[in-house]
Parts: sequence; structure tokens; C-alpha cells
Amino acid sequence: MPDLLKRLVAPIVVVAIVLLAIVSMVLDRRSIVEGDRRLPWWQAAMLEATAPIERLISAPIDGIKGVYRDYVDLLAVRSENVRLARRVAEIESENMQFREALVTSGHLERVAALRDDVEIPMLPAEIVGLDVTPWFRSILLDRGAEAGIQPGNPVITYDGVVGVVTATSAHAAKTMLLLDHQSEVDALVQRSRARGIVRGAGRGALEFEFFVREADVVVGDEVVTSGLGGIYPKGLRLGRVAEIKAATGQLTQIAVVRPAVELGQLEQVFVMLRRGPTMELLYRSNAPDGDLAGPAAVSSPPPGVGAEAASALEGSDGTIVGSADDASIVEGSGVAP
Repeated sequence: MPDLLKRLVAPIVVVAIVLLAIVSMVLDRRSIVEGDRRLPWWQAAMLEATAPIERLISAPIDGIKGVYRDYVDLLAVRSENVRLARRVAEIESENMQFREALVTSGHLERVAALRDDVEIPMLPAEIVGLDVTPWFRSILLDRGAEAGIQPGNPVITYDGVVGVVTATSAHAAKTMLLLDHQSEVDALVQRSRARGIVRGAGRGALEFEFFVREADVVVGDEVVTSGLGGIYPKGLRLGRVAEIKAATGQLTQIAVVRPAVELGQLEQVFVMLRRGPTMELLYRSNAPDGDLAGPAAVSSPPPGVGAEAASALEGSDGTIVGSADDASIVEGSGVAP
């Protein structure tokens, strides 16, 4: 008998729970239909008894659900961050290309303006080397004697004078910059026409020593080549007066000139394929006794490469003119005033 009761306990409990659930559903349905929202006393007692248990069970489940949602959201945010980072990189690359295109466009416009301002045949060259020791400042160009470049050729940009070629090989040319201590240029103040000599100071600036102590010069004056001295044509920009030194105890007046060309940012220059008379005298080949002959390797350009440009003549008014039949030579149509 006890064994029989033990076997019947489980089915009886299950049946009782099912009946209780059915009765509860019926009563809930009845209370909803009749508009009675109050729970029966026994349902209220069961709710009070089971509520703490449900809270204990649901709390960790809710926590796990929250952690899972946060993890999923984190993965989504990380994926979005990767996508946005790639897009930002693409936009930065596009902006860099646009900026480079703008710089190139401005460069081409200034080159065109330079062609209109200078009539001497010019050869573009890239800078492939730089020597900026305190006393000697020079650059190395990627064009040499085979392109028609000779020692004594002026080197310029659309901003102004860079320097002068001092030595060449077949495919390279060394150029002494204006900042070199050995550099000297006959110059004048564009406004007042006061003349003097511009020398390299080696400190990122030039010194302008005037021929007279009472020279008419003020800060901000433009300084240009005078056309004298036999190296540079007249009217090329050298720089702007940045400071006027006191002339106490000196026979001449000195001004500090900031170069027109940012020599530390050079990428491309133009070599004027015409030497002034002084350079022609110093570097001409087969010189008679008493003249200084130039290096044999650069005595003259090879046939067919800028030969006509190198034979340009100097006009009676001091203006240097010339022509070129080399397709790589840039030609202009006027001389700067």
C-alpha cells in the first residue's frame, strides 16, 4: 500500500497543477469579461510567493542578454569604425591628389607667365642633389652638357634668380646658389634705381652693398638684376629688402635682402641657354693666351642639342636675345623691364 501511494503521488501532483492552471485561466477569463481586475486571494498568494523566485531567475538571464546585446553592438560599432576609417583614408588620398593637381596647375600657369616674360631659350631641369654647407651652397641638376648646358648659364625659376651653373658633366650640372659666399650679382633697387652688389650671406639671406652711402632704399623695396656684370639679364628678381643696417663708420650702405626664391623648397628650375659676355670669356674653349678656358668636358654643346640656342647674340641695347631649335627648350617672347 505505501508503495502504491508513492507511485500515485507524482501523477496526482501533475493533475492537480494542470487543474489549478485550468481553473486559473477560467477565472482570469471570467474576471476580464466581467471587468474585475482584482486577483483571487489564492492567485495573489501564489504571485507573492513566486515573485522573488522569478526575480532571482530573471536577473542573471537579463544580465546575460544585456552583455550579449552590448557585444553585438560593439561588433557593429567596430565594423562601422573600420568602414569609416577606410573612407577617411580614401577622402584624404583624394584631397591629396586634388591639392597636388592645384599645385601643378599653378606651377604650369607660372611657367607660362615666365615664358612670356623672358625671351632667352630656357631648359627645364630637376634638382637631384643639394649641398648646404655654411659657406658653400649649391644644387645638382639632372641635365648637363648633352642638353646644351654650359658653365656660366644663369639658373632661374618663375620667382626669380636661383644661381649660376659652375660645372657640368654629360648629364648633370652643378649650380652655385645666390646664398653662396662666392656669389656676387650686380643689382639695383627697382623703385629708386640705386645700384650695388648683392652677395651671398650664407644665413638664408643676401647682403646688398650699395655704391653710395646715401642710397635711396627702404624696407620692402624689390631688388632686381641690373644686367651688368655679364652673367644675368636685366630685370630678374633677386629678392626684397628686409632690413637696412646702420651705416655708422662705413663708406657704403648695406641692406639685408630676403631671396625671392625659396631655395630650400626648389623642385624644378630653368637654365638660361645663353651666357653673358663675362662668362663667355671665362669659359670659352680654345682660348688664346691670357684668357681663361673652361673645362674641356663642357667646352661646347654637342651638335644638334641646343646648339643654336647657345649661339644666341647680344643686342646693341644690352638685351640678350636668342633662339633654339631643340624641342625640349622653352622659348618666350619678352624681357622683363
